[in-house]
Amino acid sequence: MAIAIAAVLTIAWAWRDWANLAQLHLPDTDDAMRLQQIRDWLGGQPFRDLSQHRLGIDGLAMHWSRLPDLVPAAIIAQLTPSLGAARAALVAVIAWPATLFVAALWLIGGIARAIEPATARTAIIVAAVGYPVTTLFMPGRIDHHGFQIVLMLVMVRALLMLPGAVSNTVSGALIGVAACASLVIGLETAPFIVVAAMIVWARWASGGPGAQLMGFGLTFGLCLAFARIVFAPDGWTYPACDGFTKIAWQGAQLASFAPIILALGGSGMTSPRHRVAASGLIALVGAAMLVPVARPCATPYGAVDPLLARLWLDNVGEAQSLLVAAPGGAIGYIGLLVVGLIASSVCAYRRRSLIWVVLICFQLASLILCFVQLRGAYGGAILAAPALATVITAARRRGPGWLAGAWIGSAGMVYPIAAQALGAPASPQTPPHPTPSSSTVSCTSADAIAVLASLPPGTVIAPMDMGAYAIAGTRHRLIAAPYHRNNAGNASMYRFYLSGPEAARSIADRVGADYVVLCGGGFDSLDLAWVRDSNRLIGALEAGRPPAWLVPINQYRLPIRIFAVQHGLSTPPTPH
Repeated sequence: MAIAIAAVLTIAWAWRDWANLAQLHLPDTDDAMRLQQIRDWLGGQPFRDLSQHRLGIDGLAMHWSRLPDLVPAAIIAQLTPSLGAARAALVAVIAWPATLFVAALWLIGGIARAIEPATARTAIIVAAVGYPVTTLFMPGRIDHHGFQIVLMLVMVRALLMLPGAVSNTVSGALIGVAACASLVIGLETAPFIVVAAMIVWARWASGGPGAQLMGFGLTFGLCLAFARIVFAPDGWTYPACDGFTKIAWQGAQLASFAPIILALGGSGMTSPRHRVAASGLIALVGAAMLVPVARPCATPYGAVDPLLARLWLDNVGEAQSLLVAAPGGAIGYIGLLVVGLIASSVCAYRRRSLIWVVLICFQLASLILCFVQLRGAYGGAILAAPALATVITAARRRGPGWLAGAWIGSAGMVYPIAAQALGAPASPQTPPHPTPSSSTVSCTSADAIAVLASLPPGTVIAPMDMGAYAIAGTRHRLIAAPYHRNNAGNASMYRFYLSGPEAARSIADRVGADYVVLCGGGFDSLDLAWVRDSNRLIGALEAGRPPAWLVPINQYRLPIRIFAVQHGLSTPPTPH
């Protein structure tokens, strides 16, 4: 059933988005950059070199991992000789998200079956329409978020395995492997790993056997050691805790010893009180060792330039806190999560079953994460499916009206639609007032990228949203793109557009810019007065009065405005 539903939805989504997919114009900037990272690797860039050499002032060491590249890269490498590079990439960007979607739906079915056997198929259907998490599995979504959701579901499913000497060890090992893989990919799901570890510990501390705890700690530690050998990038010693760096690895590796020590030392302790006391002692010692290592992890974006934090990072929709997000965006993100959490709590109360507590713990962690970043809702949204499926099953016995209401409440797309119907802004990124636009064509549109690709390769200063798409779709080097490590490039881009013409020219000379781009929506987050200020370069360009050193090169009514930077007396190039 998971295969059938995933296939039908993937075909429908691919048909809807075919115009962009056929051009490998992927849904999100991270997807576009991931595809380019894979191309660079297959083109000869070393496995450990995760830098994007066409981004920023002098290239940028990305905070990503090679692990999510493996499957799509293998598909492209195997199919390129017979299909060509473009068609092989097209197959990869459709097949990989579809495979992850099947895995996610199958795991949700298994989770529901472990709790309420009769609800498994219904849970799969609910999960398949569980906005916003389903957006991570659409064709083209080859970034790491869908992969991490699948790994989180593996941990939940392992926690629900029936107890037994062998199954406890196996479930602990599965949790350890999934937790390690998730940390290698990125730290966004680290709170879910903590929740899984705490549940494993609580079972042991309450008097249970230590097999699951030992299996988790031993496998987690060994996998981290293996990952250090295989997946440590060239930027391993980067002084931040924003990915699989030395700092993050050291903290996780130290933490992996705690469950092993407890499982070994606690074999002779049968009293829960003694086990909790021993755990407290280990926790104090561990905290003393971890605090110096893990302090940078408290603020992974702490090194972002304050200007960038104000003009860019604070306006990224999924990175916003629930407390500051626009009402429509907040409702759309957390609606299904909240309804699912309520349903899980009701099910736990009515059935007096602790098995629901596993799901509730993960859903609560997801909700708490939303107060830091809205992207935390993805995990809670898909884990709403088992409880909502139980509600739907119960509603069938109460009549058609109850059943219709249960299905409507379980449909994730209802919540953003309801927010719009109530008049709330639909997106957390909606600007407070309209800004002038040099073009109706978005900076991220395929048409805009095609125009830029027609120019001879050079260095481009463009709005940040264009960066990843332009790197993937052209041969140019881009100064700015939406990645927090690119402080120098992103700050230079904003200062370029917001400075006066002469100061902007010195910035263009310093970064070696060949082209400047103006396109629709590039500066929607800026104050309207800044965009209209003719003393700033952005104001002069919007008003159609570029300085003499910026020469328009798209005289043929192209969908975006491109200017050649005149460092000397050369004639500006024309699109071909």
